[in-house]
Amino acid sequence: MAIKTMKNVDQRLKRLTETDLCQAEVADEYRKELLQLADDAADAETAKKNSKFFKALSDKKRLRIVKILTVKEMCICELMICLDMTQPNLSHHIQILENAGIINRTKKGKWVYCSLANKKQVENLIKLNLL
Repeated sequence: MAIKTMKNVDQRLKRLTETDLCQAEVADEYRKELLQLADDAADAETAKKNSKFFKALSDKKRLRIVKILTVKEMCICELMICLDMTQPNLSHHIQILENAGIINRTKKGKWVYCSLANKKQVENLIKLNLL
């Protein structure tokens, strides 16, 4: 199925390059240009990283955690009270945010504190009304 699909794409690209609508003249060269454009403008690795970041922020509880941490670093028990969450539930959300590189956990004695990994990044999202 994938080979047939690629053949259809190749045919469409060839037809496009034969029209006055496309400035490219040779389909194979244009294909290379398009692939380079994708690498330069939207490389797969950055897209994967950004997807993980935004996926981590796609939950209202995690959004609240992040916004609270913009005010100050907090112990897990403080966050539990702020958000009226159980420790296992909160830990689950904290783990997702930490894996996405949004927050850091630091152990101080027997207490675990959470802080923003990149406060400026979060502040910029707030300025854009995304948080």
